[in-house]
Amino acid sequence: MKNLKQVKPLIILLVLVALPVLGLIYVKPLFTRTEKLSGDTRGGLEMVELNYGKQIDSIALIYNLPPEYLKSLCMLECSGRKVFKERYEPHVYRKLLQVKFQERDSYEHVKPEMLSDAGTEALKNLASSWGPFQLMGYKCLLLDIKVKDIRGEHAVVYGAKWIDLTYGKYLRQKKYADAFHIHNTGRPLPASGKPATYDPDYIKRGLKYMEHFKSGSTK
Repeated sequence: MKNLKQVKPLIILLVLVALPVLGLIYVKPLFTRTEKLSGDTRGGLEMVELNYGKQIDSIALIYNLPPEYLKSLCMLECSGRKVFKERYEPHVYRKLLQVKFQERDSYEHVKPEMLSDAGTEALKNLASSWGPFQLMGYKCLLLDIKVKDIRGEHAVVYGAKWIDLTYGKYLRQKKYADAFHIHNTGRPLPASGKPATYDPDYIKRGLKYMEHFKSGSTK
């Protein structure tokens, strides 16, 4: 009995250690599997239409933007998925930090007074891209809205509004290569014709997706 009393605390310790491990092995996969089967994380051309098609068609009419461009952009930026992680850009965070402490006058349209109350977490949100069009958080300042608005249920609406304000004229002039380049880099395609996009085929893929969505919308 004496030996049993001495061993008992060790057995309890082993059980306490084993329970979390077993949970990770057997319980967590069940939740992971459910998320995968939900369809929210699936991507593809069909998922663009399923998850965003009707909303994009409606908002494109309001802002006089080609729906096939918005759908193509959605495919490029989030593959039509509903569930995906934001992309944090450390270099953008550093620039916003410099603006906040007036080490630089501005970053795009962002001025020091816009960031006076922004803490570390807020700056990180502003330096991350959100929503189906993956707009950088600081873009919300131009629209006078919150970051939550460009990542919530109205993300398509505010995304289209931002696109209309910043480079809608290029789309109405059918300068689609310039439009894709502006969305990705902040400026039109260089005169050399060589893109500065993070993916050299970004514009090429975008134009190809546009053909797909345009042909689909006319059937």
